[in-house]
Amino acid sequence: MNDRIERAFNEQINAEMYSSYLYLSMNAYFRSENLPGFANWMMVQAQEELQHAMKFYDYVFDQCGRVVLTSIEGPQLKWDSPLAAFEHQLAHEQLVTDLINKLVDIASETKDHAAYEFLQWFVKEQVEEEANARELVAKASMIGDDGPGLYMLDKELAGRPLKLVPAKKN
Repeated sequence: MNDRIERAFNEQINAEMYSSYLYLSMNAYFRSENLPGFANWMMVQAQEELQHAMKFYDYVFDQCGRVVLTSIEGPQLKWDSPLAAFEHQLAHEQLVTDLINKLVDIASETKDHAAYEFLQWFVKEQVEEEANARELVAKASMIGDDGPGLYMLDKELAGRPLKLVPAKKN
């Protein structure tokens, strides 16, 4: 495995773990605000991000690389409103998109075709992640602090199931 790709993928493992940690923190915030549907949405997000980290983790090993785990930065713990939390999620997903795009650039520059192909799944995933986050921002913006609107959105978000990625067999 190319050293540059290996370092970048290890950094991405940390970034994906941080994403999981951030969304788990948002889950805790929404639970403390008595919004179990919003909390469910963020728990699913946290689990998805952990799965993303594990995809990178497994790929590094599959390419005979070395996984180097580093400290995960502590996430924000509280937001001013559900809208503020969803805006933070959107900004974070845009940051992750930028990180994935930079990985694609590195794979192209180093002519690592396998890494380039592997990253295409993440490119597509980020389109979906940003679209979902924008939709939540739009809905929360329309509702504002309206109690019945928050209640209805909370009920909607409670129905989001976790999409499990099949575990890699060792």
